[in-house]
Amino acid sequence: MSAARKHTALPKAQILIEALPWLTRHNGRTVVIKFGGNAMIDEELKAAFAQDVVFLRHAGLKPVVVHGGGPQISAQLDKQGLVSEFKAGLRVTTPEAMDVVRMVLAGQVQRELVGLLNQHGPLAVGMTGEDAHTITATQHRPVIDGESVDIGRVGEITSIDTGAIQALLDDGRIPVVSSIARSAEDNHVYNVNADTAAAALAAALNAETLMVLTDVEGLYEDWPNSDDVISRLTATELEKLLPDLSSGMVPKMQGCLHAVRNGVETARVIDGRVQHSILLEIFTDEGIGTMVVPDPAPATADDAEGES
Repeated sequence: MSAARKHTALPKAQILIEALPWLTRHNGRTVVIKFGGNAMIDEELKAAFAQDVVFLRHAGLKPVVVHGGGPQISAQLDKQGLVSEFKAGLRVTTPEAMDVVRMVLAGQVQRELVGLLNQHGPLAVGMTGEDAHTITATQHRPVIDGESVDIGRVGEITSIDTGAIQALLDDGRIPVVSSIARSAEDNHVYNVNADTAAAALAAALNAETLMVLTDVEGLYEDWPNSDDVISRLTATELEKLLPDLSSGMVPKMQGCLHAVRNGVETARVIDGRVQHSILLEIFTDEGIGTMVVPDPAPATADDAEGES
């Protein structure tokens, strides 16, 4: 008898085995994914993102997708002759602009994403923060040069009701949430930063993980002098870095900080420009991007006795 033939497919089996401990660890756990950046625009990246999310669902996780749509909103505002003005990194949102924001997020970006996910089965259900009072907000007035500034229909989250999302998850569905909220005070609809909304939902859902897709490799140690990525840091270490971060990274990293300080086990910023970055982060030993973890619990006298 000849020696057993060396099968070319063997490396695939090794890759699947590497995923086994991660499959066991994450089984049945909720993961909130903020979809944004280039992954929202590039057709191949969009398709790969949808495959990843459906894979998570079939691998026993419970994914929830939260999205914004900055580039699409800007394009539609331009088309309608409405000027995009930004103050303190936030879009000034008039009532007219809010109508466009709502239409683009709930009627365009969300529908496309639901369609991509549902190519793989009847899984995704689209909703906005308005639905079932999932996200309630009040008007956000940023302080610029010491003064509170009115930037229109930009919302600050006041409460989260996870009932509708949890019902969908319990039914095996993938909720796709647009970051729009209604106010209980004035009944106006507000545009909420999607990074902030994803972090608040992750905490309220008691999610295991928050994943934020970006257009960078992760958090850099010493940008622009070096492109070394910090692979792991604690909440306190991140808090010290926040004042020096670029404006685009601030809401993402503040969201990660909020998540791990409110019960989420890990928050990760990953490069959405890399196909299947979500699977690489969750199911491989190396992972990619930057992981934020809660601060270690302080040692107690009992711990010290146990070590002696």
